[in-house]
Amino acid sequence: MNETIKNPIGRAIMLQVGGWVLLVAVLLSFTVLPAKAEDPASAEAQELVNKARLSFQSLLRDPNMTWFRDHLKDAKGVLIVPQLLKAAFFVGGSGGSGVLLARNEKTGEWSEPAFYTLGSGSFGLQFGAEASEVILLVMTPRGVEALLTSTLKLGGDASVAIGPVGGGVQGATANLSADILSFALSKGLFAGISLEGAVVAARDDWNNAYYGKAVRPLDILMSRSVSNRHSAELRATVGKAVDGK
Repeated sequence: MNETIKNPIGRAIMLQVGGWVLLVAVLLSFTVLPAKAEDPASAEAQELVNKARLSFQSLLRDPNMTWFRDHLKDAKGVLIVPQLLKAAFFVGGSGGSGVLLARNEKTGEWSEPAFYTLGSGSFGLQFGAEASEVILLVMTPRGVEALLTSTLKLGGDASVAIGPVGGGVQGATANLSADILSFALSKGLFAGISLEGAVVAARDDWNNAYYGKAVRPLDILMSRSVSNRHSAELRATVGKAVDGK
């Protein structure tokens, strides 16, 4: 008699337990695991990309940057440093991070951004400035090739000169033979910065983080074997400016 009572109870308990197990399994199947935390280096790199777009637009709007706007279409590459910091006026260390985009000579399309640092023991300033927005127009194939290496010394591996500014564009002819031309603004005003002797170096950590694997500037700028959809606005902004839009 006792067995006939216990068996149904046992079966009921087992069914109830089995039901709970099934319910938990179903719930787990719909549970979304927390996304992997974003790499801090990737987040910083994206912030730089966003700032680079704003700096590029800032120079485009400047009334003194007529030559820059008119000859952007001739550039083989564009290196944008949104903030070049200077420790002290006329003396002291300087530096900043930037992004380089290269133009495909056949299609006219601009590459994904490659990340670099620009640094020097001392920059010569025509007008003192603690922080400047700097854009380097790479005007020759030699300039692009030099930037594909891990480090580049401006004035050595590639010639550099201050780009023509203003309506008169005095001295423009002498500068046009340089591999790289520099343009800079400080608080909205022209800041002529001599980059002779400055070192440009690839930021491998940010390049790797931004594209999710180990990459070289060559892979990004020439082979174009990687991409990041979050760079689309920057590339579109540069492309439209080149097309005069």
